[in-house]
Amino acid sequence: MTVANLFPSPGSKAELEEGSVLSPRFGADGLVTCITTDAATGEILMVAHMNAEALAKTLATGEAWYWSRSRGELWHKGATSGQIQTVLEMRVDCDQDALLLKVKVAGDGGCCHTGRRSCFYRKVELSNGEPRLVID
Repeated sequence: MTVANLFPSPGSKAELEEGSVLSPRFGADGLVTCITTDAATGEILMVAHMNAEALAKTLATGEAWYWSRSRGELWHKGATSGQIQTVLEMRVDCDQDALLLKVKVAGDGGCCHTGRRSCFYRKVELSNGEPRLVID
């Protein structure tokens, strides 16, 4: 089986929204968006992307794999940092074009390449009508 046919093509709207078959709707770039949260707290840790191979490896191993758009390669989260993400639950949205992972993070518990726990460490605030970023 090739990567291209790891998952069935999306069927009818009813099958996609109410059926029991995982048939992710990968975008024109071959990717689906994946939101990753801490399984215990619900904190959003990161947003990344998966191609069919990354999704298949995640399902097969129980650990999060992603597609790095910046590096153009498959990425096993934590392979070098020790921050392995063990998937405790995976969800798909109503039209199967986004995934939600609930994970337990190994190592120091961080997820962001900046060394922070979450990639969402800055808040957007308005100052005199202009947006600015503030580290939370």
